[in-house]
Amino acid sequence: MTKYPESVLTKGKSGKIELRTLVSRGKFVICKYLDPETLQLADKKLKLTLKRDDGEIEEYFLIPLKNGRYLMVTPKKKEEKERKVWNLSEHRAEPLWMD
Repeated sequence: MTKYPESVLTKGKSGKIELRTLVSRGKFVICKYLDPETLQLADKKLKLTLKRDDGEIEEYFLIPLKNGRYLMVTPKKKEEKERKVWNLSEHRAEPLWMD
């Protein structure tokens, strides 16, 4: 068995030692949903959009649970159009990805 540094090993829920390995790396954007009239939360869910180093986009909804954790759900279909987000501090629409 190959020797791995302690920094990449972790103990799983069952107590077994596990190797933490990279699946993908890239950039991310997290969006929340507000009521456009009041700027109050319209929905408690968040949307996490990942842009991998290979250019592929992954999207997930983060749905809060009563115990303080989040359930991560993939949308039924990926949005193909180029979306923008509202920057509250700058008061303007911006592209999702600021490359």
